[in-house]
Amino acid sequence: MTHVDGVPGKRFPEGFLWAAATAAYQVEGAAAEDGKGPSVWDVFAHESGRTFRGSNGDVAADHYHRFREDVALMAEIGLTGYRFSVAWSRVLPEGRGQPNEAGLRFYDELIDALLAAGITPILTIYHWDLPQALQDAYGGWESRAVIADFDAYCRLLYSRYGDRVRHWVSLNEQNYFVGLGYERGAHPPGVTEPARMQAANHHASLANATAIASFRDLVPGGLIGPSFAYTPVYPATPAAEDVLAAEEAEEHLSHWWMDVYAWGRYPETTWRYLADRGAAPPVHPGDLDVLAAGTPDFMGVNYYQTYTVTSNPPDGLDGQRMNTSGEKGAGWEVGVAGRFRTVTNPHAEYTDWDWTIDPTGLRIALRRIAGRYGLPVLVSENGLGAFDEVDVDARTGERSVHDEVRIGYLGDHLRACGEAIADGVDLLGFCVWSAIDVLSWLNGYQKRYGLIHVERDESTGETGDRAPLTRTIKDSGRWYGRVIASAGAELGAVTRPAGTDG
Repeated sequence: MTHVDGVPGKRFPEGFLWAAATAAYQVEGAAAEDGKGPSVWDVFAHESGRTFRGSNGDVAADHYHRFREDVALMAEIGLTGYRFSVAWSRVLPEGRGQPNEAGLRFYDELIDALLAAGITPILTIYHWDLPQALQDAYGGWESRAVIADFDAYCRLLYSRYGDRVRHWVSLNEQNYFVGLGYERGAHPPGVTEPARMQAANHHASLANATAIASFRDLVPGGLIGPSFAYTPVYPATPAAEDVLAAEEAEEHLSHWWMDVYAWGRYPETTWRYLADRGAAPPVHPGDLDVLAAGTPDFMGVNYYQTYTVTSNPPDGLDGQRMNTSGEKGAGWEVGVAGRFRTVTNPHAEYTDWDWTIDPTGLRIALRRIAGRYGLPVLVSENGLGAFDEVDVDARTGERSVHDEVRIGYLGDHLRACGEAIADGVDLLGFCVWSAIDVLSWLNGYQKRYGLIHVERDESTGETGDRAPLTRTIKDSGRWYGRVIASAGAELGAVTRPAGTDG
């Protein structure tokens, strides 16, 4: 293990999970095989104009058929953990009722293959792919009926896999699947109504807490927590109005969810802001008791960037504009009228998708969460979406991907993790997004994150349904393996935090 420079006893802890992650819809393919039912993403991605060049997850990386090959490559890299998600409609095609044994068996075999390879399975219960049957039956997350159905689904997974899986993620990025799905209209079901978003969000929080309470009964000794997409906020200037805007943004974009997870209650200022606009959550008697009874063992953090914000007038920007093309400078803006709006950070670099590159922001994120909630933290996602080039040796046909920029990005962020540990953060592990190249939701397949390259035949378009899908470990995968083998020493010395005396 690597000691933090100048701070005796501070290190990447024993049992630290050096992991990587994927999600079912983005990687599995086999969209309608072996009894799987459609999810909302199976339907949404086939609607015209929804995704970049009509990309979808029908085939994805074909992980469903090639998972043994993929696990072998993960073992070759040296991963000690793999975070994957279960497709709800693969194990319960109707979202409830009769389980699909073929779907359950797939995850049995995946888990057993991981354990045989010495890789800890980290199971994500829900990564955005609600069964379409539940959306059709009662509107999905907009109905309180989803709470019982989600709990029954979770109990099925706990009973089936809890003897072998000890690390569980309940909901992935609730702030994004409800925000983009019910307020911004960019994700399924394509709704643009804040009140409906807050109703769906409240039901998701109740479902999360209910499922965590069930977990205590069925997986004793296991660890469970949500995975939250946290974007730390900075004020654009020291001016009081910008500092206040940053406070508003932290609460509106982050505390609104994490306070509920950790404490079972909503922050007051944002509640009043929404109530004044007729969009406060529909809290029923007993709901807050349910939330308080289902608090997590850790906070999962998906960290990619920071926001810099300034004040925003009541008639200012209210919404979100995303760059899904990879044309740098196309813009990425977020605003809430009367509270805050994002501006360019002159001190940060940006990706081709206009996301800030800010490793210190990860250290800040970990410190803020640990300090506010007193919980251990798992970095459940961090990675660089970029265009990759494949070099093919003309003589041997050997393929390679020299992604030095990704290596630099991950190295800087892992060093920030080491610094956060030295600061006192209880960090459980780090999951690179992603283990292999996946469908990047609205961005298609051109935005690559993987440690393992997946070949796609561009002549068939971005869906690549006839692609060879050849796997190649990238230079970043080989590098990550060396970091893991050295328990972090490959990263070099970690800066001693200011103000400590060891």
